[in-house]
Amino acid sequence: MKIVQLLIVFLFCFTVNAQQDTIAQQRLARKFVREGNTLYKQNNFVDAAVSYTKGIEQNATYHKAAHNLGNAFVAQKNYKEALPQFELAVKGAKTKLEKAASYHNIGNVHMAQKEFEKAIEAFKNSLRNNPSDEETRYNLAHAKQQLKKEKEEEEKNKKDPPSDFAKRMKKKADELLAKFKFKEALEVLDKALEKDMTVSNYNDYMKKLEEIIEIKK
Repeated sequence: MKIVQLLIVFLFCFTVNAQQDTIAQQRLARKFVREGNTLYKQNNFVDAAVSYTKGIEQNATYHKAAHNLGNAFVAQKNYKEALPQFELAVKGAKTKLEKAASYHNIGNVHMAQKEFEKAIEAFKNSLRNNPSDEETRYNLAHAKQQLKKEKEEEEKNKKDPPSDFAKRMKKKADELLAKFKFKEALEVLDKALEKDMTVSNYNDYMKKLEEIIEIKK
């Protein structure tokens, strides 16, 4: 019985000490984050990142430490290092608002790297956790526009290059444009397009001609 009692006492003491160590580590983690915040406000992003890293070493699931470390990396345009920190912050988030903030920043990192599909998914995840965030909603719309523009550009690049005929018609249109004969230049290309689809490579040029003609009206 005495041995059992001693084991119980030992386990109790061990648990208490472990809890005290955890509390001490959490306090230390918060201290490092406060230091990091002060350095961040001073635009000392490198040292701020060091402080936030120390905070994570004390508490690996501390949302603020990981989230702020991600911000410090973003401030240095180090997106490769920033992304895993925001992902870690999502895992350590205790509230939906915390999770939304980290997803928002994940979206911004993907936008900076022109990874629009990934950005869209991140912004959607952010809004799922905080539907009232108008900045995220705006960023989502912008990401969708950029993705659409990117796909349109890809489709444009898939077109066959302008044929010799198309190039001759473009040159003829340029000559008319130099004489301020905008309508005639557009008519040349419109008729050429009926014969040769590769003239569509000059669609932007034709649209500008249409705009000039409208202004002259």
